[in-house]
Amino acid sequence: MTFASELEALCDAAVSFHARGYAFGSTGNLSVRDGDTVWITPTGQSLRHARVESLAAIDRHGAPLNANKPSKEYPFHLAAYAATGTRGHAIVHLHSTWSVMLSCLDDLDEAAPMPVFTPYYLMRVAPLAVVPYCRPGSSDLARVIGEAAERSNCLLLRNHGLVAIGRSMNEAVDRAEELEETCKLYFLSRNEKLRLLTAAQREEIEKVFGGG
Repeated sequence: MTFASELEALCDAAVSFHARGYAFGSTGNLSVRDGDTVWITPTGQSLRHARVESLAAIDRHGAPLNANKPSKEYPFHLAAYAATGTRGHAIVHLHSTWSVMLSCLDDLDEAAPMPVFTPYYLMRVAPLAVVPYCRPGSSDLARVIGEAAERSNCLLLRNHGLVAIGRSMNEAVDRAEELEETCKLYFLSRNEKLRLLTAAQREEIEKVFGGG
């Protein structure tokens, strides 16, 4: 896939997230990295309006490379890219309903925030890192996301939302969707007794497919 195709994939994903209710208003932001240049959705604009010509371009220090103003969350995108190296070329950040609900649970077990229902959670999400609450757009948020991104491709931001990191936009989208839908399954089934994957089944998945 050419990098131009990655920019198109970013815009297609952004529009699709809005159309399917994963994003609303002007919430959420997506980015892709090409060397030292990061292309990110602009500030204050709904994802439904995402177009390649509307994307903001910045360097790895946040300096502008075109006239479009980047999302206020660009510092954490840069921090995540710095932490992930070659495994991080695309980022999805959403305030999707079920992930936000999980992030707001007072009794959330941050060491094991999600029961393992399916192999796909292990293949695309786990380990899910829980990131402490920091003000959106702050340097503190960038710092804690950078630290968490060193060990995980999927992050749950306390009282905020999700971040999914991938080697491509398609991979980041897959991870974000898997996390959101697993959160939905978790809440819909909280009054049910469900069968979880056994330790042996989880070990087999991790051995064959690796983690998220």
